[in-house]
Amino acid sequence: MNPRTLVYEVKKRSRMSSLWRFVALSAVSFCMAALYFWVYTSVLGLEPPKTLLLRKQNAEWCSKVEVMNRHLDQYDEALASLQMRDDDIYRSIFGMDEIPAEVRNAGFGGVNRYAHYDAVDPDGLLKGTVVRLDVLAKKSYVQSRSFDEVALLSKRAGDMASCIPAIPPINPDPAKYRFSSSFGYRKDPISGRTARHTGVDFAMKTGNPIYVTGDGVVESVKFEFFGYGNHVVIDHGFGYKTRYAHLKSIGVVEGMKVKRGECIGLSGNSGKSSGPHLHYEVIYKGSPVNPANYYDLTITPEEYATMVQNTADASERITMHPSHRRNGGRS
Repeated sequence: MNPRTLVYEVKKRSRMSSLWRFVALSAVSFCMAALYFWVYTSVLGLEPPKTLLLRKQNAEWCSKVEVMNRHLDQYDEALASLQMRDDDIYRSIFGMDEIPAEVRNAGFGGVNRYAHYDAVDPDGLLKGTVVRLDVLAKKSYVQSRSFDEVALLSKRAGDMASCIPAIPPINPDPAKYRFSSSFGYRKDPISGRTARHTGVDFAMKTGNPIYVTGDGVVESVKFEFFGYGNHVVIDHGFGYKTRYAHLKSIGVVEGMKVKRGECIGLSGNSGKSSGPHLHYEVIYKGSPVNPANYYDLTITPEEYATMVQNTADASERITMHPSHRRNGGRS
């Protein structure tokens, strides 16, 4: 309205003034919003709706991860029980070595393969759960392979009874031998010092037959002037080996398969020996054990002779079998 002409007139504003007006209104709106946010969060102590929603979702996921960890605790305990029975019972029965801890836990030390979780998981809950899952998966795989090995070996369980060194290495005729030294610490008959005796000694005349105490394969045949003298080591499998030392002569060669009750040589006085005798050892998983825990000297000489004869007859039947002759005497 023009006051002088009393007529309405169109008034044009410049673009600059419109821009300034827009900027001013935006600044005022921003300040009002910031003031409202400050009062809402700092003065009243409330959280924005979006933050509340995210916090609720995070709590739900944390609860699920905690439940998963409780299940992992149960699975870990069950797997630890399986590992203990595997090492102490199953593998021990068949003479298998325990699986070392570094093998069961291999692949989870050293380089941090989970560093990418640090940025999104400050409290470490998710990262710890992922690590536990990977460790449990690896341990389960190792345990599964171990059971496969045990199952494969258990199919030969029938062979185990004939392989364990379960008879005396000589015919236990009291008129032909004397038990001269036991397993354990004793006074060495030559040096006079106290030393551990890793086997048992049967004093007897030179030339008595020595019999293998379980099925196996001749691992080594050695002829020495000192130590064990002329001696044979038999590998029976299932963790067992036997040694027959101070022999006069040896009737087997390395790599030869032998049966329980088969003659492998004659007693003598070779090596470090104070008199004619047989030194007999049982070695289990690389360590000497007391042979007296494996044989029974109460068996009668007649029963022992019958067993030896049956072994000889069976060996002769195998040798005379046509297929054995075609194979050039190899069984």
